[in-house]
Amino acid sequence: MRQPTINFHLNKKNMKRILFSAFFLLFVVTGFSQQSSNKRQLKIVTVSGNGYERGYQHGQQMKKEIAELMLLWKKDLEQNFQMPADTFIHNFLSATDFIPAIKKYTPDILDEVRGIAKGSDQSFNDLLAFQLVDEYWVYGDKLINDTIHHHCSDVGIPAMNGRPAYVSQNMDLDSWMDGYQIVLHIKRHGNTPEQFVLSCAGVIALTGINENGIGVCVNTLMQLQASGNGLPVAFVIRGLLEKKKNEALQFIQTTKHASGQNYTIGIVDSVYDFEASANKVVRLYPDASGIVYHTNHPVVNDDVKPWYQDYYKSFLAGTTQNKNSEVRFATLKKRANETTDKSDVFLKTTLRSKDDNGNPVCRAHLSSNGFFTFGSVIMTLSNKRSLQVTAGPPDESEYQTFSFDKH
Repeated sequence: MRQPTINFHLNKKNMKRILFSAFFLLFVVTGFSQQSSNKRQLKIVTVSGNGYERGYQHGQQMKKEIAELMLLWKKDLEQNFQMPADTFIHNFLSATDFIPAIKKYTPDILDEVRGIAKGSDQSFNDLLAFQLVDEYWVYGDKLINDTIHHHCSDVGIPAMNGRPAYVSQNMDLDSWMDGYQIVLHIKRHGNTPEQFVLSCAGVIALTGINENGIGVCVNTLMQLQASGNGLPVAFVIRGLLEKKKNEALQFIQTTKHASGQNYTIGIVDSVYDFEASANKVVRLYPDASGIVYHTNHPVVNDDVKPWYQDYYKSFLAGTTQNKNSEVRFATLKKRANETTDKSDVFLKTTLRSKDDNGNPVCRAHLSSNGFFTFGSVIMTLSNKRSLQVTAGPPDESEYQTFSFDKH
């Protein structure tokens, strides 16, 4: 008759052990989460003057962070491509020729990269390659059939019913970049308008808005044809942010593009979406909701690399709807068509969403490997122009607002 009592006491001990283990695991996970959140401080890097002067100021202000990032970046290159990082950078820059296009379209921004290198005491070639995130992913695609750099989500809403126009994005990047989020505040100088740019220390741009009411969000489209002598994505972004209303659309459609990329561009009251490849730029029009949205696969541009042709045919046939990008695209489409709220509240809810746990719009930083939402942005383009931005996933951080003085 005592055996049940003995088992009862043993079970209580086991339960204590289980509860202790659970609490310990919770402590570790919470501690990691707090550590990730605590190290995220959205640094403001204010720069002014010509391109070289802006870059030099950026490099000096972020010298320590850039030095740390160079080590992390090179370690990541070596892990991904199984060769010394300096060898990869040399081979990559030798196999491509981006500088002529950069000099043609955005010479001032090339000077800015030179300034960053000088101000941070880093090699110019290293800093140049560090700007070319999409381009070395494209180069890596040839080496290792890269299919993992596909994790950004954009939404754009034109002005309607008295509400301003918005463009917004979750910018998803490598986990090792966490803690290096910056807002680059570029002061007005000559023909260069004032700008707020979400970026990483040492990088000229990831996404941004200017005082003229032009905002740019981007998604990698790895499947589209690339060019080793076109204009790289970061320089396209900054080129657009140098423009006024009538110049931006011409710039995006006439520039020779280095990488397959989707550009969601807001211009004052209107929003446009263009899928750009090496050989063509095709506009994706809003659906019945009036909203544009995009993830990481081409929808209207058929200038696809040979090794993605089978995938693209499957996509057109509607048989690839279980892929990460397609699942996120379906989430954005569903939310856009179900809402009558075309405000930034809708955008924040969408950018924080995890409707599909395996393919969420908002990606948490769960480990040191893989990808996470580096930052989330909402740009208000008409009325009072501003950038709302988070450091890290928007469900973990509050949006901070940066407004232009003259609006």
